[in-house]
Amino acid sequence: MFVLRVHSVDDNHPITIEEAGFCTVSSTATRSRANPNPKFSERRGLVHLFRGTSQSYQQNPNSRSTCIFVVAVPNYLSSDEFVRFCGSHIDHVEELIFIRNDAMEDRYSVLIKLVDQLTADEFYSNLNGKRFSPAEAEVCHMLFMLSVEYTELAEIASTPPAGFTELPTCPICLERLDPDTSGILSTICDHSFQCSCTAKWTVLSCQVCRFCHQQDERPTCSVCGTVENLWVCLICGFVGCGRYKEGHAVRHWKDTQHWYSLDLRTQQIWDYVGDNYVHRLNQSKADGKLVEMNSPCMSHEAHCGTCECSEDSGISGALFNSKVEAIVDEYNRLLATQLETQRQYYESLLAEAKSKRESLIPETVEKAVASKMQDIQNELDICEEAKKAVADVNPLTTHFRSVILFFFWGVGGCYLMLLIETF
Repeated sequence: MFVLRVHSVDDNHPITIEEAGFCTVSSTATRSRANPNPKFSERRGLVHLFRGTSQSYQQNPNSRSTCIFVVAVPNYLSSDEFVRFCGSHIDHVEELIFIRNDAMEDRYSVLIKLVDQLTADEFYSNLNGKRFSPAEAEVCHMLFMLSVEYTELAEIASTPPAGFTELPTCPICLERLDPDTSGILSTICDHSFQCSCTAKWTVLSCQVCRFCHQQDERPTCSVCGTVENLWVCLICGFVGCGRYKEGHAVRHWKDTQHWYSLDLRTQQIWDYVGDNYVHRLNQSKADGKLVEMNSPCMSHEAHCGTCECSEDSGISGALFNSKVEAIVDEYNRLLATQLETQRQYYESLLAEAKSKRESLIPETVEKAVASKMQDIQNELDICEEAKKAVADVNPLTTHFRSVILFFFWGVGGCYLMLLIETF
């Protein structure tokens, strides 16, 4: 189920619709439910669309309601023309509100309240997925609304209710998502780069589609400026680099809780919370074209046999190969990142060992020089002690020699005098 919040400071302004000019043919039971005086009004505001995160909300019959939201109506279709597009079902409309945004000149949205659930189911089954004009590519996409809220505060309007996540309101971006995520069951156009419908819908308003459509421009990361591995947020159009660069796209998701991001290189959409790809279109390597996922059957009876859900039409093989290649590409990037991290780690270890070795060389030399100088100092101290010992012994020896010489000099003199007297 979906929830709609409209950031608007405006009120509903009643508008007059011209006579549709068609004839209503219906049963008595249907005529009894008709509303002869439907309310038509218009207001201006910014629409925020939220989806319940439960995987079973689409299969639950209670997820339907009497309130239907038409995601986008091309601006070339006037209010009167949209009423004529609804045909005889307009007889069962209780209220119809045209919601316009001045920033989106190429489209507007419509909120429709039906008289009961049966007429709402008929309105949905007959008009959902129908072209607005046979000559144009735009398709009417409808969603059942659980609730609709109007607020003057932008912060409240952009905050998801508990258990819900925000979806893009651009019809092209919604069609890029798989049916379980977007609630859009089928598409007609593959939205290639040069197709006319993309230019008609989004050249003025959707930044995501402008990046995909205008290939001559080279977008850059809004934070670091890199041009490689870029992802664009489907909700607000923020461009950030992937987790294998600086990871600014991941940080944007953590800051804003915008789950879905589109890879500008492969056109594939990643769900950060589910941690998987949720894109509808996958590139086939057989012919290089985009192929669409099989839409799940929305009938309450198994194997209805009236829709294309039971037909393979050769798409499953291309889809399988595309998914496998996307996973292989993801793991190759992860492996390259891990190898780069390991290389940087071991290079840091080598640099640290080299730096440690270079720092130890002066310290080792200093210790060796200090040890050698200590040895020399010890030898010098020993020599000084020996010199001092020799110096202490030397004065006694000189005195003893003087005494002996004096003695022998005295004895010799006496002997000489005796000889003189004798002769």
